[in-house]
Amino acid sequence: MAAWLAALALGYLLGSVPWGLLLTRAAGHGDVRAIGSGSIGATNVLRTGNKGLAAATLALDALKGAAALLIAEAVWGGSAGLAAGFGAMLGHAFPVWLGFRGGKGVATGAGVILAAAWWLGLAAALVWLATAALTRLSSASALASCAAAPLVALAAGRTDLALFTAGIAALVVLRHRDNIARLLAGTEPRIGRKT
Repeated sequence: MAAWLAALALGYLLGSVPWGLLLTRAAGHGDVRAIGSGSIGATNVLRTGNKGLAAATLALDALKGAAALLIAEAVWGGSAGLAAGFGAMLGHAFPVWLGFRGGKGVATGAGVILAAAWWLGLAAALVWLATAALTRLSSASALASCAAAPLVALAAGRTDLALFTAGIAALVVLRHRDNIARLLAGTEPRIGRKT
C-alpha cells in the first residue's frame, strides 16, 4: 500500500506540470486558459495558431504520463506503475498549482496507456485518428478512443488493463462534460478553429 501511495503521489506531481500553459507563456501568447475552451491541453494550445506549440504540448503531456508509469514500475513494480499513471492523469486534470483546474487528460492518458501496453495505446490512437478524420472534432475523437481502449483490452484477455483504461476513460469523460453538451447541441468547435 505504501508503494502504491508513493507511486500515486509521484504520478500526481509529474502529471501536474502544466506544459501547455508554460509553453504558451514562454512563446509570448499569454495565458492559454483565456482562450477557446480554457484548457491547458494541446487542442486549446492549437487555438493560438501555433502548431509547433500544440505539438510540443501534446508530446510533453504524453511524456509526463509515460514517465510517471515507467519510473514507478521500475521502482515499485507493475501495479504501482498503473497507480502512478492514474496519478499523472489526476495531476494533469486537477493540478494543485492552478487551483485544481487543469486539462482534459487525453494526451497524458495516451502516454500512460502507451507505456502500460504499446499495442493498446496504438489501438486507441488509431481510433482517435479515424474519428478525427471523419468528424474533425477533437473531443469526439478523445471520447471514442477512451471508450475503445477497455474493449480492446478485454478482447485481448487483459482484465487489469481493461479496468485501468476504464478508469482513465471515466476521468476523461468527466473532464469533457462541457464538450459533450456542445457535441449534443452541435456547437463544438472543429479541430484547428481558434474559437
